Amino acid sequence: MNTRARINGERLLQRLDEFAAIGATPAGGVNRQALSPEDRSARAKLANLALERGFGVFQDPMANLFIHRPGLSNDLPPFLIGSHLDSQPMGGRFDGALGTLSAFEVLESLEDASIQTPRAVEVVAWTNEEGSQYAPGCMGSMAFASGAIPIEWYSTHSPDGRVLGEELAATLDALPEAILRSLGSPLSGYLELHIEQGPSLERENIPIGIVHAIQGTRWLEVVVTGQTAHAGTTQLSFRRDPLVAVTEALQELYNSVMPNDERARLTIGRISLEPASINAIPGKVSFSVDLRHPDASELARLEDHVRVTCEEKASAFGCAAVIRRTFDMPPAQFSPLLLQAVDRAATRLGVASKPMLSGAFHDALFLARVTDAAMIFVPCRDGLSHNEAEFVEPEHSILGAQVLLESTLVALQMAMK
Repeated sequence: MNTRARINGERLLQRLDEFAAIGATPAGGVNRQALSPEDRSARAKLANLALERGFGVFQDPMANLFIHRPGLSNDLPPFLIGSHLDSQPMGGRFDGALGTLSAFEVLESLEDASIQTPRAVEVVAWTNEEGSQYAPGCMGSMAFASGAIPIEWYSTHSPDGRVLGEELAATLDALPEAILRSLGSPLSGYLELHIEQGPSLERENIPIGIVHAIQGTRWLEVVVTGQTAHAGTTQLSFRRDPLVAVTEALQELYNSVMPNDERARLTIGRISLEPASINAIPGKVSFSVDLRHPDASELARLEDHVRVTCEEKASAFGCAAVIRRTFDMPPAQFSPLLLQAVDRAATRLGVASKPMLSGAFHDALFLARVTDAAMIFVPCRDGLSHNEAEFVEPEHSILGAQVLLESTLVALQMAMK
């Protein structure tokens, strides 16, 4: 197989600018949330670019958009590359878009070089990766991997009252040129380029991260109940103050979780008090816990540690704690075969790289359940993402796309099933 294809860097950077204009914010970011008019415009633009190059355009019932470039044998499962086009409400220009547009640039570069691949290569733009309007995130890849759309998703409402089922139907109708295909299909592999969304690569001056796993995540909702009482007349010995219990519990958790395991993550993102009056001892304190770890057994141990700590501290102050798990996502280990392909590609190109762990969700998490999957990271300035100031140096965008192209070619040469 001829492997002389090179990314057209100027074309890629121009495309990134063009797509950043769809849903552009005054501060230089992007507001292109899933199933919105802006999201539909971006999908339509990508589909039109594909049709102009003679590629096939498809969508499935979850509005995942697929662009197909045939291979020598179209009886073999395709190799899939891509990411997402939706953004946070005040998001950046590169989160998702870099991976999707780089994947499309791979197809164009293969076409420009007249390279015939042994099997089809497809680009995907997954629906609702961000989950900013409709929970959960990664809906498109989750539905693809499971082969079904949960019925309850259709009635999910956005914060402004829009219904997912209605917006999904409108999104599908807005792209009549895309041929409808069934949900889920066999793949030979999946590779996703993404910005790191953290500072490690930039700080170490390494342009490429080879992602070997995605951390598992558990969300807990903790409610500690005491007794509401008068702030001025209730002596210390008579107080059943849940806030004191929570303060003690959180202090112990902060001191014991991350300091003792550099791979562990503990975040308290939300906390509320009732009745939230300046002159009343609260009767109830509720807070969220976000736990992350790449090892499933350690993640379970962390949850047990949170439960025991909260229950013991609540009891010590005359209160009661109820802990409920609200979300559970097991860790994902990526394919050694594809990781080897990315490593070989970086070596061939003379590019420095490092193995990495992803602390954030990505669509590749769900693809890893049904096929060989891996991810490539590129640095982003100051590690910022989900932020209008999100930025990737042009040379890193181009290099990431070139590594994606080379990795795809290496993977196609390897024994992919």
